[in-house]
Amino acid sequence: MVLAMAAFAIEDVLYKSASQIFPAGLSLILFGGIGTVLFAGLSLSRRERILHPAMLSKPLLIRTGFELGGRLFYALALALTPLASTSAILQATPLVVALGAVFVFGETVGWRRWLAMAVGFGGVLLILRPAPGSFEPASIFAVLGMIGFAGRDLATRASPATMSMAQLGTLGFGVVTSAGIVLALVSGDTLQIPPVPVVLRLAGAAIVGVVAYGALTQAMRCGEIGFVAPFRYTRLVFALILAVVIFAERPDQLTLIGGAVIVGSGLYSLLRQQRKAG
Repeated sequence: MVLAMAAFAIEDVLYKSASQIFPAGLSLILFGGIGTVLFAGLSLSRRERILHPAMLSKPLLIRTGFELGGRLFYALALALTPLASTSAILQATPLVVALGAVFVFGETVGWRRWLAMAVGFGGVLLILRPAPGSFEPASIFAVLGMIGFAGRDLATRASPATMSMAQLGTLGFGVVTSAGIVLALVSGDTLQIPPVPVVLRLAGAAIVGVVAYGALTQAMRCGEIGFVAPFRYTRLVFALILAVVIFAERPDQLTLIGGAVIVGSGLYSLLRQQRKAG
């Protein structure tokens, strides 16, 4: 899980650096296309179908819709806002998943977890700072991306377990490519040949993304979920380090406090869930 989170953070850095010198939508198309080819090739090497029939099932169609929105808005957030704040907001995804599970799957949540979720969303507000003069409108893209990823995770719970990691990866990166097309059309990007540095960065992002996806799948399938899941929050640590080293960002105090609040409330919520399950 730690390997997966480190790889996802590196993927974000490579995409963000490419989108700073090449249109974000076109960058997303290239990134998604390379990842789709890599996962499709993995399926072929395993002598399995590239496109699984379950991709057209209702749960996966819903999952695809949420992931499309999540990828689209998260890409915009990476391109337009600091990596540190975007990554911190993303850490609220498990809290939104827990909230959604109450309404979608009828799960029971005690008052302590409700309080933890409220505190976690307070951490998001600390980062957003929705007050005149301090609010950054583009940061809403990170919130919308986080909601899209939470919806994807909820839909994944109801999706068939017959699909392999490579088939899910092909679907996921295919969605990334689709999100890039939507973003390019909305932004009015002109089709152009990407510079070599952009191609190298996006190819690197796709390769690292495949590693991250495989490591995450392995962790969730082979590890004890209650033990493994909290290590998702290491992504914020890697993102903060990379934001400072690569982009010379200097996260302010409220961003750091907000990130700590989100992570702390998420860990507490996971702990309460495990105690209840035990």
